[in-house]
Amino acid sequence: MNTGLKITAFAAALAATFGTAYGVGQGLDPVVADRAPAHDERHTPPSPAAEEAGGHAGHETVPVGGLQISENGYTLDLKTPHVTAGDRTDLRFTVRDDKGRPVTEYRREHDKELHLIVASRDLLTYRHLHPTRAADGTWAAPVELPRAGGYRVFADFTPAKKGARNLTLGADLAASGPYRPQDLPKPAGTARVDGYEVKLTGSLRPGTASELRLTVSRDGKPVTDLQPYLGAYGHLVALRSGDLAYLHVHPGGEPGDGSTEPGPDVSFTATAPSSGGYRLFLDFKHDGVVRTAAFTVRAGAVTDTPAPETGTPEHSDDGHGH
Repeated sequence: MNTGLKITAFAAALAATFGTAYGVGQGLDPVVADRAPAHDERHTPPSPAAEEAGGHAGHETVPVGGLQISENGYTLDLKTPHVTAGDRTDLRFTVRDDKGRPVTEYRREHDKELHLIVASRDLLTYRHLHPTRAADGTWAAPVELPRAGGYRVFADFTPAKKGARNLTLGADLAASGPYRPQDLPKPAGTARVDGYEVKLTGSLRPGTASELRLTVSRDGKPVTDLQPYLGAYGHLVALRSGDLAYLHVHPGGEPGDGSTEPGPDVSFTATAPSSGGYRLFLDFKHDGVVRTAAFTVRAGAVTDTPAPETGTPEHSDDGHGH
C-alpha cells in the first residue's frame, strides 16, 4: 500500500473541504456516507483545483497517488464509468500493462491483492472495497452510492512483476440523479461512530513529520482489544481537498509482534505533501465489525478541538465481509 504518510505505530464535479464520521454495517467493508504514491520522490505541480482549495504553491516533494489514470506503464481501465445513485451496481475495472494486456498477477499486501477506494468529490461519501478478480484480470465489486455527483475511484496495488512498485491509479466515476450540493462540517477533533468515540490529537504539517494520535473509546472506556483488520489494528486514508490526492498509510507494527498494542491509541507520524485541507478516514475493527471514523484537518492547524462530529451509522452490503 502507499506510504506517502509515514507511520510509526499504527490514511465530476466539486472541490470541497470536509468533515464528520460515520459507521458501517456488521461484517462489511467500511462505509462513510453523508449525514446518515509512489515510494520515490517526485515533483508534482499542483492542479488549479488544488491551488484554489489549499494554496498548494510550488512543487510537492512528498509523493501522492491517485491523480493519474496511467503511471509506470500501468493503466486503470474503468469499465463502469457511470452508475445511478441509489442503485446497487457491480463496479468493474481492469489494470492493463504497457502493452494493453490485463494484469493477472499481483503482490499480496495487507491480505489483499488490490484495495479499492471510492470517494465523492465533496468527500462526504467514502467506500473502502475489496473486489474480486476473475481469471481474465477483470475486477468487480458491488457498490451503492447514495447521492448523485462526481466520484473518484482509486486502485491501490503492486504488480507481481519483478521490480514493480506500489501504485495508486485514479479514474473518475459519475453517479446520475438529482444533485443537491451540501456543506461540510467544520474540523473537529472527535468523531462518534456507532457508539464509539475516536479522538484525534496532534497537527498535520506540510513537508514536516508530525504525530497524529487516534484514541478509541466506547461508553467512556478505552478500547484495548482492537482486532486485526487486513493484518493491522488500523488503516488510514487521507484525501486532499480539491484534487483528491490520495495517501494510504498503515502501521509500522503488526499484531503479535510483541510491541504493538491493540489500542486504545493508534499513532502516526505523518507528513502532508502540501498545505490545505485534508480528510482522514480511519478504519478500525472491534467486536467483529469494521468501522470508519472521519476527520477534517488543515495542514498546519492543530486538530484537537472540543466539538465532536457525529453521524448516523449506515448499514450496507457493499463490498465483502471481513
